[in-house]
Amino acid sequence: MAALYNGRVTRANPLPRLWLLSDARNDARIEWALATLPRGNAFVFRHYHLDHKARTQRFAQLAAMARAGGHLVILSGPAQLALDWGADGIYGPPGKLARLPGLLRLATAHDAREIVLANRAKADGVFLSPVFASRSHPGGGCLGVATFHELAAQADMPVIALGGMTAERAGTLQWPRWAAIDGLS
Repeated sequence: MAALYNGRVTRANPLPRLWLLSDARNDARIEWALATLPRGNAFVFRHYHLDHKARTQRFAQLAAMARAGGHLVILSGPAQLALDWGADGIYGPPGKLARLPGLLRLATAHDAREIVLANRAKADGVFLSPVFASRSHPGGGCLGVATFHELAAQADMPVIALGGMTAERAGTLQWPRWAAIDGLS
């Protein structure tokens, strides 16, 4: 699927609507989540809890499942590693999104400053979080609906809502692209 995304994201070539992120928390159910994710969406492999060898093996397993479902496969990691592993793109802070041909570059942002950085980096998309309270940020603040929309309006690229997201909350947010760790697994 990487060939579809060799250039910037365009109206004819938009980012998927649903994004499943992997994590130590959802690892036991990730195969089920990938199997039930509607065809043609996206999978972001994080799995920071694994050592390099185990992470490499787990990526290969899950990437194969994701590809079988027609999903984009994005790696949280360096661009060269993403190319070596056959990922469609990279995920991370705007300042760490190296440019390599054929890779989507998906930034993470939590505030207006990071949206500006994602714009400067010319990221292909940005994950804006946490929209709602989530297990990833226990007791931490969240953007809420109004602040999410204010920040999303500042982005020069498609915005993917993340943080406590479920299908119901995406409807409440009235936002087309959203991602989840627990909400899709």
